[in-house]
Amino acid sequence: MTTDEPYEPRELRYVYAVCHPLDAPLQAELTGVAGAPPRQLEHQGLVAVVGSVPERDFAEAPLHAHLEDLDWLTETARAHQNVIAALTTVTSPLPLRLATVFRDDAGVRLMMEQEERRFRAGLDRLAGRVEWGVKVYVEEPEAPAPATGPATSGRDYLRRRRAERTARDDTWRRAEGFAQELHDELSRHASHTRVHPPQNPELSRVSGLNVLNAAYLVERSDAEEFVERVDATKDREPDLRVELTGPWAGYSFTSDDDEEGRT
Repeated sequence: MTTDEPYEPRELRYVYAVCHPLDAPLQAELTGVAGAPPRQLEHQGLVAVVGSVPERDFAEAPLHAHLEDLDWLTETARAHQNVIAALTTVTSPLPLRLATVFRDDAGVRLMMEQEERRFRAGLDRLAGRVEWGVKVYVEEPEAPAPATGPATSGRDYLRRRRAERTARDDTWRRAEGFAQELHDELSRHASHTRVHPPQNPELSRVSGLNVLNAAYLVERSDAEEFVERVDATKDREPDLRVELTGPWAGYSFTSDDDEEGRT
């Protein structure tokens, strides 16, 4: 004889970050992905910060489908970042990728054993440091205003096109030179740097073309001075825009591949 027992959905383990044991507790009211509060899972002297998430959303097939849903992805990324930000106030965590999920605590512990060497190296690199992001944008120069109305000849048309191209080239040379100088200056005051590919303006929905997209790992004690250095450059070139973000956990520095900063 069989009984129709109600199915109880499983809960999987969502892992936010790995860190050393915390000196202070996380905020009591902190919630993360799927509204669940994060907890600490200690193993061999390291701590994985985990939360429980429903299998119906985070098993492989439904998770793959959810990652195509921009609203779901945005909400999940925001909840993930909330936990990482809270961790960053009490330690220097090693963040894991969005939607890092295991079946149970045993799976998380196995992962920590297999990745222990990398985790410890990463935590040593991030200890006492935070990440700052710096972007430089340049606006496309306006075409020179025609002096006498429409072009009157092929030669006149070519002359005007040459003037437009020269204006663009001059702006780009100035922007690239400024970006390289800024990156070189900031790199001298950071322990590690990463230069990311320029952002696609159609995806970022930010005006201007991105000529520098870099991250800097900076000692917490030097953060105020680093911010002042960036702020001092913001009005140096009228056609360029410098954007500073942070402080963040060291998202760009979870691996040990050093970037010899280049624009």
